[in-house]
Amino acid sequence: MGYYIVTGAAGFVGSNLVKGLNERGIDAIIAVDNLKRADKFANLVDCEIADYLDKDEFLDRLAAGAWEGEIEAVLHQGACSDTMETDGRYMMENNFRYSVALLDYCMEEAVPLLYASSAAVYGGGSVFREERACERPLNVYGYSKFLFDQVVRRRQADATAQVAGFRYFNVYGPRESHKGRMASVALHNFHEYREHGFVRLFGGHDGYDAGEQSRDFVSVEDVVRVNLHFLENPALSGIFNLGTGRAQPFNDVAMAVINGCRVAAGEAAIDLAEARARKLIEYIEFPPALVGKYQSYTRADISRLRGAGYTAPFLDVGVGVARYVADLLARGG
Repeated sequence: MGYYIVTGAAGFVGSNLVKGLNERGIDAIIAVDNLKRADKFANLVDCEIADYLDKDEFLDRLAAGAWEGEIEAVLHQGACSDTMETDGRYMMENNFRYSVALLDYCMEEAVPLLYASSAAVYGGGSVFREERACERPLNVYGYSKFLFDQVVRRRQADATAQVAGFRYFNVYGPRESHKGRMASVALHNFHEYREHGFVRLFGGHDGYDAGEQSRDFVSVEDVVRVNLHFLENPALSGIFNLGTGRAQPFNDVAMAVINGCRVAAGEAAIDLAEARARKLIEYIEFPPALVGKYQSYTRADISRLRGAGYTAPFLDVGVGVARYVADLLARGG
């Protein structure tokens, strides 16, 4: 058996994919990342890998013909995911050009490529279907993902092996603590509740009541399962939404966090009305800097994913976030 390349391997989704591969008996993994932020190493401590390479060294060795005929698949998760990043040159080099280089290699060597796209390609639209007419990114991060999807579409007919892209919606779960302000709302809510005794959410905005802006929140457990389903079915190619197919309000996430912490402390679960009455949720003014750059509603159309034979149910927020909270508490928060 050859090597599996996981880029962004020390990051959130990447490290969960490495762990998922390990759980299937695969440890011939070359982990690729940029550890300029060294704290990400902790995501790989309980994982088994064959080697670690910095992104630039990896690209140099790939171009030089290293591992020729030895690569089973590339799972490309490496990217700058900061939607507030304003350095467009950096974003396009790190997200777009990097991805094109890997696509070129995989098509030349007939190596399967599974890669991370993003729901950010849809921007402020209200229909989230894998069609050009629905794609209107609001920031350069979304544009970098959109542009690579367009390259994949143009080259799909000539592909020599599987090429599958996944438009991740709002992913939450273990191994994201290094992400700082770009971590999931579930993690931010957890830390706020533990530190201050309440959770902060945006107030009314864009026609939505306080805390009722809604997203398709998907557990990283499900993200890993979908990736590995495609890895095990190499005839499946294309671009697919990866969400639950449900839109749930931020209030639901906050309540799952609050009740997860309460139950763990031996307290009874409560409903939203009681949480508001007890001031366990604080609504703040919507930030002016996010006006015109914020998705108030997302819900993945997963009909194409289902059509590709992925039939497993997805965790809803009540179950998935509660499970995440239990994991955070078990790790000491």
